[in-house]
Amino acid sequence: MSERVDVEQHRADVAELLAGLAGRPAEEVSVHEGALGRVLASDVVAPGPLPRFRNSQMDGFAVRAADVASAGPGAPVTLPVVGDVAAAPGEPAPLEPGTAVRIMTGAPVPAGADAVVPVEDTDHVTFNGVRDDAAQHGSATQVEISRGRQTGEFVREPGSDVAEGAVVLRAGTVLAPHHVAAAAACGIARLPVRVPVSVAVVSTGSELVAPDDEPGPGQIWDANGPALAAAVVAAGGQVGLRLAVPDDPEVVRTGLERAAALCDLVLTTGGVSQGAYEVVKDALPEVTFRSVAMQPGGPQGLGQFAGKPVLAFPGNPVSAQVSFVVFLRDLLRQAGGLPPVRQVPAVLDAVVLSPAGKRQLLRGRWVDDADDAGARVAVVGGPGSHLVASMAAADVLIDVPAAATRLDEGAEVITWPL
Repeated sequence: MSERVDVEQHRADVAELLAGLAGRPAEEVSVHEGALGRVLASDVVAPGPLPRFRNSQMDGFAVRAADVASAGPGAPVTLPVVGDVAAAPGEPAPLEPGTAVRIMTGAPVPAGADAVVPVEDTDHVTFNGVRDDAAQHGSATQVEISRGRQTGEFVREPGSDVAEGAVVLRAGTVLAPHHVAAAAACGIARLPVRVPVSVAVVSTGSELVAPDDEPGPGQIWDANGPALAAAVVAAGGQVGLRLAVPDDPEVVRTGLERAAALCDLVLTTGGVSQGAYEVVKDALPEVTFRSVAMQPGGPQGLGQFAGKPVLAFPGNPVSAQVSFVVFLRDLLRQAGGLPPVRQVPAVLDAVVLSPAGKRQLLRGRWVDDADDAGARVAVVGGPGSHLVASMAAADVLIDVPAAATRLDEGAEVITWPL
């Protein structure tokens, strides 16, 4: 390693390297597909009012409020039913004074009607399974209304949900199903979203095989490729390429050239430490490799290759995942219009010992609810960078300062949510 730096210095250097990824352009996607999980690039405004027309909030009877004002327990008002209005295309005939029409939820309210009496407040009780063919053909039936309603009750006026020109969805919103529903309800077919950062995830090592292959002697399953690809997507990025390459500098360089041609950012794992076969260091003399005063994740590399930024993470699975959280996650989120993940204060559930000179990022698990004041957190497993099971069991990384050699039970710490 040519140099050794602290964590904050490396974070600053990575941020400078990736500054060009900020301010992502926008593209439009259909509400039918491609919108879920994307980040809105600008505010979305309603092209018209919602509802578009006066409609009924309830299954019941559309009436003139003045005609039922005297209705009450033991003194019902009886009106002739002169029609039936379903939630269907068309415009109903105006309502004459002293009459009612049976109306369904969402159906247009006839002109002249200014209230809806729920069916529960009538002698009909329910419409379930009852089609009023007589009313559909204009033959009068009657309804007894046992409770009066005021003007406007159970009538949805145009624009009462969303006014024309009002903001429906704000820029920066991560689109969930209910956001898509709101857009579709307003007749918005396409949404402006940020183009995600395209990341190439390159695992190095002749010993690696895919998780669905059977490893031979001396081989292991590649955890870093799937893990970092998932981390990229969770941070709002897009995996433009996934590669696993052997410990051959020429093959690595060829793969990285392809990655740089296709993606905005190249992310490698493995081959960056002090061994005899550090293939990424051998393949990328133009990249800076250094030791960062942290554990796990000390060996790091950063630089430019073929015109694209490159980050080189260590190969141990926990080291790679911790490196992503500490150095890349928030930058990817910010480039895509997402806020950084908020660090959370906590208190230790037990004594923690730590070697001096390196900032420890220990795997931790909440003992209390993380939203509670003074919530406690416990260390999960040992500090080894190969212990993937303890990483899977963790909720957070516990940040132990480089100068600390002992933190007592109850000591305050900062945690990085996973």
